[in-house]
Amino acid sequence: MRTIPPPVPVPQPSAPPPGLAADVVASGLPVHPADRVRLFSPNQWEHFVQEWVDSLRAEYELVERCGGAGDMGRDVIATVKGGNGAWDNYQCKHYHRALAPSDVWVELGKLAYYTLNGEYSYPRRYFFVAPQGVGPKLSNLLKKPQALRDGLLANWDKMCRTAITKTQVVECDAVMKAHIASLDFSIFKTKPLLRIIEEHAKTRWYVARFGGGLPPRPEPLPPPSMPADNEAIFVGELRRAYADHLKQDVKDLDAELASREDLREHFHDARVEFYSAEGLRTFSRDTLPAGEFEKLQDEVHSGIKDEVRSDHADGYRRVVAAVKTARSLQLTNNPLTTRIHTRDRGGICHQLANDGKVRWVK
Repeated sequence: MRTIPPPVPVPQPSAPPPGLAADVVASGLPVHPADRVRLFSPNQWEHFVQEWVDSLRAEYELVERCGGAGDMGRDVIATVKGGNGAWDNYQCKHYHRALAPSDVWVELGKLAYYTLNGEYSYPRRYFFVAPQGVGPKLSNLLKKPQALRDGLLANWDKMCRTAITKTQVVECDAVMKAHIASLDFSIFKTKPLLRIIEEHAKTRWYVARFGGGLPPRPEPLPPPSMPADNEAIFVGELRRAYADHLKQDVKDLDAELASREDLREHFHDARVEFYSAEGLRTFSRDTLPAGEFEKLQDEVHSGIKDEVRSDHADGYRRVVAAVKTARSLQLTNNPLTTRIHTRDRGGICHQLANDGKVRWVK
C-alpha cells in the first residue's frame, strides 16, 4: 500500500502592515515637510522663506525678495511696521549640511561693506535660515557677539577680501575696522526649521507646497437683513429678471414680490448663495495661493455660458436654468472642490452677475 505524502504548505505572501490605508498604497507614505524642504532648490527655498516672512503681517508692513545678482547680501528683507524704516534681513542658505562659521563670514563682510558705503541702513535683526540649521560652532558664535566680530576680522583676508564684489578688492583698512567696531553684532540670529514650518502652515501657500488637504471651512455668514453695497449689481440683475418674468416694473422688491412667495423665496435663496460663495472666496484667500477661486469662477462661467445664451421665456427662467446647470457641473480640477457647498455654485453665478460677466435679461 502506497503512503500518501503529507501536503506541502503553499507559501503565502506576507501580511500587509497593520493600518495600511488605501491612499498610502496609491501614493506612498507622506513626506514630512522638513524632509521635503531639504529637497528644495536654493531658489525654491528663498520663495518658501518669503512666503513665511510675508505671513508675519502683525510685525512687517512690506516683505521683498532681493535674492540673486545685485542683492548686496540681502535675500528676503522685511520692513518693520511703524519702525521708521527699520528692517530685518533673512539670509537664505540651502546647503546639504548645517551652516558653519565659514559659510557666513562673507555675508557679514557684505553687510559691513554696503552699510559703510551707504547702500542701505544697518538692519534691526539678521537671521540665517537654512534647512539643515546651524552647526554647533556657528550656534555658539551667534550667542557671542564680540567673538563673532573678532572672527570676521580674523577671516577677512581669506573669506571676504575678494569675495564681496566681483569688481574690486575690499581691504579691511582702518576705516573698515572702525566701522565694524561700531556695528551691533548681537543682531545675528537663526530660526529653527520646524518653527518656520509651523508658522508657514498658517499661510495660504502651505497646502500648495506640502499637500495634506485643506482645513475645515468655516460656516459662511448669513446675508444681512437688507442688501449691502457689495450686492448691488447682482440684486439689480435679479430685479430686472423678476420684472421680465412679471411683465411689470420691480422697483421695490418687498412691495412688488409681496404676493409672489416663489420669487421672494428665490431672492432669499440667491442672497444666501451669494454670501456662501463669498465665504468660499475668503476661505480660498486664506488657504491657497492667489487665483484659485478665480479659476473656479471661470470653470463655472464656462459651464453655464451655453445655458445663458439659450432661449428662455424670461430672465427669471434664465437665472434658474443657469444655477441648475452650475449645480450639475463636474468641478474636479480645482483644489477648492473638496470644500464646495451646493449653495456656492449658485452663489458663483450671482458673483458673475455682480461682476458684469453674465446678464439674465437680454
